Amino acid sequence: MSKQYLTTHTVDDAHITDIFALATTQKSIISGSGSSTLHVHDATDPAFPLRQSISDAHKLGCHHACTSKDGRVAATAGFGGEIKVWALNQDTGEWHSRGDGPATKPGQAWALALSEDGSFLAATTNEGKINVWDVTGEKPAKIQEYETGSAGSGSFGMCVDLSRDGKYTASGHQNGAVYIFNNDTGRILFSLSGLAKPVRAVSFSPGNSRLAAAGDAGIIALYDMKHGEHIGNLTGHSSWITTVDWNDTGEYLLSGSMDGKVKVWSIERMAAVATHSETDKALWAVRWLPKTAGKSEMFCTAGANRSISFYREATGI
Repeated sequence: MSKQYLTTHTVDDAHITDIFALATTQKSIISGSGSSTLHVHDATDPAFPLRQSISDAHKLGCHHACTSKDGRVAATAGFGGEIKVWALNQDTGEWHSRGDGPATKPGQAWALALSEDGSFLAATTNEGKINVWDVTGEKPAKIQEYETGSAGSGSFGMCVDLSRDGKYTASGHQNGAVYIFNNDTGRILFSLSGLAKPVRAVSFSPGNSRLAAAGDAGIIALYDMKHGEHIGNLTGHSSWITTVDWNDTGEYLLSGSMDGKVKVWSIERMAAVATHSETDKALWAVRWLPKTAGKSEMFCTAGANRSISFYREATGI
């Protein structure tokens, strides 16, 4: 049985250039683009009005953004190599800088991920390293540095994810490699096979039972986290897959592609149950909106058309 989603709202020209990053909380949608300004839209209003613009957040633009599960901490990475950590003011609903982010240089920070409570931040580098910081103190403290090749010769880390409990880090690389590390021991847990082309997205399912990885091969590979086994592929996109995101229950996976399509996949059926396209231009980011009581499931998409589109599950059809 397929699922049906309706386009409920589109914020046209949300940025002046491609939108590369989306991060969602129950109250905010944070978007980053090739421009220096971050935008924050109000997720509590069905029209998703612009609530805050953070000028000069990243002078050369922002390519990745992430939030903690509780919606209180966010992190963004810029094309200048800098990482910034943000905190939500609970009274005003606005985001403000938490001070200096992890000290990085160009090439030392690409993809980002935050743990569920916002305590830990992971980032990949162009040399294939993955750094993990504790960001709870006044200054971030590096707690792990993972190598994926001999010194300085690892493959560019294109994506990263932290498990919700902060125990595991997963990374995807330009050479098609996927690694999972144990943050407690500081050692590699699994080196995963199944993708021979650049990997642009990795994501742990809620509960850490599975890992999804996708990229230029045009498939989503699923791995069992207990043994690191490749348990299947989701196929249907006609171009590179740029982004994936699990829903809160782990029953469905969202994916966006260079083909301009967003798909909703049933993990139980191992098949796409919905496909939508508002554009023939690349989608760089797709994200579920956190589920709230009494409301239908929703997700949002953004990319090269510079707009943010919102979809709501159709009920009673």
